[in-house]
Amino acid sequence: MIAALTACVALVVGFWPSADLVGRHDDVVLAVALGQVNGQPVAVTVGGGMNDDTMRVWDLTARELIGEPIAGQPYSVETVAVGQVNGRPVAVTGSVVGTVRVWDLTTRKPMGEPMTRSHTGSAGAVAIGEVNGRPVAVTGGDWGTETHKSPVRVWDLITREPLGEPMTGHTGPVLAVAVGQVNGRPVAVTGSVDGTVRVWDLTTRKPVGEPMTSRTRVWGVAVGEVNDRPVAVTGSEDQNMRIWDLTTHTLIGEPVPTGHTHGVSALTVGQVNGRPVAVTGGSNDNGDGSVRVWDLATRRPIGDPMGYTNSVFAVAVGQVNGQPVAVTGDGDGTVRMRDLSVYTR
Repeated sequence: MIAALTACVALVVGFWPSADLVGRHDDVVLAVALGQVNGQPVAVTVGGGMNDDTMRVWDLTARELIGEPIAGQPYSVETVAVGQVNGRPVAVTGSVVGTVRVWDLTTRKPMGEPMTRSHTGSAGAVAIGEVNGRPVAVTGGDWGTETHKSPVRVWDLITREPLGEPMTGHTGPVLAVAVGQVNGRPVAVTGSVDGTVRVWDLTTRKPVGEPMTSRTRVWGVAVGEVNDRPVAVTGSEDQNMRIWDLTTHTLIGEPVPTGHTHGVSALTVGQVNGRPVAVTGGSNDNGDGSVRVWDLATRRPIGDPMGYTNSVFAVAVGQVNGQPVAVTGDGDGTVRMRDLSVYTR
């Protein structure tokens, strides 16, 4: 079973405060991923900008930082995914300078050296999955080289070596990647500045079908199911969310206007009360952001937007104490947790 980029959540009716502050970075939060360490739910966040080059691990039950921030290089790490390698919780990061690293979340130390033959441009997107029983990371790159423009790479997380040659086809930077299954085969779905969404067979590392065209920069990708059909959900610069049938490679319905007036800067999917949902984040007029929950079957919003005082650049969903939650990373450096059951009753 492929480990998806985002976790599924189940509804448990209850009430928490509408927004709990988990903690703060010293600058913008670029990425959020959820997992478990020693049986406890955690969030792993990545800071950016001039004042914060750290990765941080947060205890979501206590809503406090675990250990010291993990320092990196200035302007370095910009994306993170969480999974397991040999039964140990890990984070995989991609950086502005193209390096890909694996981190042991129990010790908060790197596992070995950075992966060799990383991206020549930035590695701005990462997802974790499984191929033939082995954990893998899929990374999306920037412009790369003349022969390997904007590549997508697959890495064996046990050996920390690349699997085969880069997967190429995008003509612009790859900003988003997710993993899932189509007809029982593991796939990666990538979104790019070139306005296309591509599907890749992770066993053969070959493209599946023709690219799906959104005609606008794709900033976010997530994979899920709607009415038992595998789908990709994308968020774009044109403020729309799109739902794609991964079997037919066609758009389901019309693009969905999200209300994020400066584009969809954060996107994830999950299940709440047995129905598939998407959670989007973005910025609106005057820099104020919002988080919105969507029913993927009806393509309609659920409840009112959750207001933020700054742009929302990252979102992930999971469970804390049996409650479905969304964890967000904001432009002002805050990491917040929202109770999704309040918005999905």
